[in-house]
Amino acid sequence: MTMLNSEKIKFSETHQWICLNEEDVASIGISDYAQTSLGDVVYVELPSLGSVFESGEQCGVVESVKTASDLFIPVAGEVIAVNELLRERPELINELPQETWIFKVKVMDVGLIEALMSQAQYLEFVEKE
Repeated sequence: MTMLNSEKIKFSETHQWICLNEEDVASIGISDYAQTSLGDVVYVELPSLGSVFESGEQCGVVESVKTASDLFIPVAGEVIAVNELLRERPELINELPQETWIFKVKVMDVGLIEALMSQAQYLEFVEKE
């Protein structure tokens, strides 16, 4: 697992984080707030490779001992990789939420990432919830 550069991480209102790794490839996972709210993660339904999603579309599910929560893609893109390790070790999301990516996408419009919340803005956002 690689520690993500917190300056490059953006957050959605649906509690996903996104980090642009390369020119147009981004990693996506769930926030610490989301994993804390879910409790112990026991299963992750990963999106299919090659799937194309519009911004805000449901693209997977994270299940915990308490509940299940849909995953929503923060920006439009094509799924080019999934974190296969989560099939065997979904608890990594609880252990390292902002280092454990769930899937990677080839982003259709990189500029839309900038419109998402910074870490400071996101922390303010969750305080209001």
